[in-house]
Amino acid sequence: MVELFADYRTQIVFLHVISAVVWVGGMIAMRFAAHQSFVEIESPVHRLTRISHALKRLFTIVTPFVLILIATAVIMAVGLGFRAAAVDANGNVIDDYAMHIYNLVHTKEVIWMIMSANLFAMIVRRNKAQKLLDKGDMAGAKKALELIGKYMVPVNIILGIIAIYLGVTLRNAY
Repeated sequence: MVELFADYRTQIVFLHVISAVVWVGGMIAMRFAAHQSFVEIESPVHRLTRISHALKRLFTIVTPFVLILIATAVIMAVGLGFRAAAVDANGNVIDDYAMHIYNLVHTKEVIWMIMSANLFAMIVRRNKAQKLLDKGDMAGAKKALELIGKYMVPVNIILGIIAIYLGVTLRNAY
C-alpha cells in the first residue's frame, strides 16, 4: 500500500476529501434544507412518505462514498507510515510528535467508524419506517423517522465536522 499511495497520492487524497464532503454535506443539506421543506407538507402521510424517500436516496448516494472514504483512509494511514514513524518494532515510542499524529489518525478512524455504524443504523431504521408506512402505521413510522432527523443525522454531522477538522490538522502535519 505504500507504493500505491506513493504513486496515486493526489488521487487518493482527493477521493478521501470528496467522499467526506459528499457524506457530511449531504447530511447537512438534508437536515437543514430538505427537512424544513418536509415540515411544511400538511398531510402527515405524504410528509412521512417524502421523508422516507429522501432518506433512501441520501443513503443510496452516500454509501459508496462512505466505502471510498474508509478505503482511502486505510491506504493513507498505511501509505504515510504513521505507525512506523511513531513506534519501533517492540512497540516503544520513538518520536512523541509522530505518536501524537498517529493518535490523531486513529481518533479520526474511530470517528468515521462510529459514523458508519450510525449510518447503518439509520438505514435499518429508515427501512423499518418504510415497512411501517406500507402497513399504514403512521405513528410507528413517525417515531422511527423522528429519531433519524432529531438525533442520528445531527450526531453524524457533528462527528463529520470534527473528522474533517482532524483531517486538515493531519494534512498540515506532514
